[in-house]
Amino acid sequence: MSVYASIYGCSGTALTDAERRFLRDVRPWGFILFARNIDEPEQVRRLIGELREAAGHDAEVLIDQEGGRVQRLRPPHWRAYPPGRLFGEIYERDTETGLHAARLGAKLIAAELRYLGFTVDCLPVLDVPVPGAHDVIGDRAYALAPGPVAALGLAASEGLLAGGVLPVIKHIPGHGRAGVDSHLSLPVVDAPAAELEQIDFAPFHALRHMPVAMTAHVVYSAYDAERPATTSPLVIDKVIRGHIGFDGLLMSDDLSMEALSGSLAERARASLAAGCDLVLHCNGKMEEMLAIAPEVPILSGEALRRSEKAISLRKSSLVPLDVDLAWRQFSALTAVS
Repeated sequence: MSVYASIYGCSGTALTDAERRFLRDVRPWGFILFARNIDEPEQVRRLIGELREAAGHDAEVLIDQEGGRVQRLRPPHWRAYPPGRLFGEIYERDTETGLHAARLGAKLIAAELRYLGFTVDCLPVLDVPVPGAHDVIGDRAYALAPGPVAALGLAASEGLLAGGVLPVIKHIPGHGRAGVDSHLSLPVVDAPAAELEQIDFAPFHALRHMPVAMTAHVVYSAYDAERPATTSPLVIDKVIRGHIGFDGLLMSDDLSMEALSGSLAERARASLAAGCDLVLHCNGKMEEMLAIAPEVPILSGEALRRSEKAISLRKSSLVPLDVDLAWRQFSALTAVS
């Protein structure tokens, strides 16, 4: 069955009739859930089943479950996980312990997600913050240097894959230098190409073999002074596919973020024309999704190949986990109770 190159959210904890009709017509590649969609475990399982039934296929279902301030699943129904920076601090004291903690935490997250029906986690964050940058990344980043960020990001990716969940490396080619929050306005990074390649792009290059990546709504003036990475053919071709060498499935960050200009339809067209394989729209607003849908093609060609490769990897990577034992070990490593 053919699907369209899109990922959508929904408005609440159950689908409306209008959402069912829309999803039946547009058959998106996947869905993404947020806190507004989440109440308790069985409700989440039902909603994910409703989404797949409406779309008419076994769609991928995404979530941002990083830990720290970015986790959509929270106590009392789900465990709390620390921010990425804690793993970096452990790594500084003992490299192997830090890597083990990051990998084990991701395995535990994957176990929770997989039970609910999620197949993709928008983790790891591979951004490298610099002094003076906006704290939208902040402690979501593992460290302030590319080496530890890459090592811990790889460990987390391996943990998710071992749990049968696809990781998404983000925000390619690097959001750590942004001086403003791209949810609210457009960051412009004026650092020279050599500096970007040495620091910002390095973790993504190290994890270029990962199956899925999410773009950054950031202008890199050394490559394209007019357009953010998401809508820049220059950045996607020269940096993401070229210098970094990423050949996996490339999804846009959320099209509704204020960093992007133009109508929702124009944003979708520009992202796909620039080289994104999938467009992401998160807020669940029907009028915005209706504007985007006509611009989205059926997933085909290289984008389809990348999708099939990613999904095949997810289905073949699962390793059994003793969750109770893993949680005791993780708690001891991180002092999380």
